[in-house]
Amino acid sequence: MSAIVGLDKGVRTMITATEHCYIVADDRILSSEPIIKGTRTPVRAIVELWRMGVVPEEIPNRLPHLTLAQVFDALSYYSDHQDEINASIERNRIPEELIDPLVKDQ
Repeated sequence: MSAIVGLDKGVRTMITATEHCYIVADDRILSSEPIIKGTRTPVRAIVELWRMGVVPEEIPNRLPHLTLAQVFDALSYYSDHQDEINASIERNRIPEELIDPLVKDQ
């Protein structure tokens, strides 16, 4: 991993590159959660779609700002970092009791 440090409006920022060309961690976005470079889309969002049965080739139709290469790189990153991404999914899960029944039943 390598870090790129820059100044944004006088504030020091850090973007950490990963061994995956489309995946970075930016300390200004989602508390440095792994995201698709140039977006605010977390790897976990792609993984969750894939777990729901959406095939990788279909994911860019649901997230049109992504390319198929970015989707496959996110899934590859997940394969290499399952514990990290699974923990992120759990941290961001909405508790069952907070989900409106009208939404739950769909």
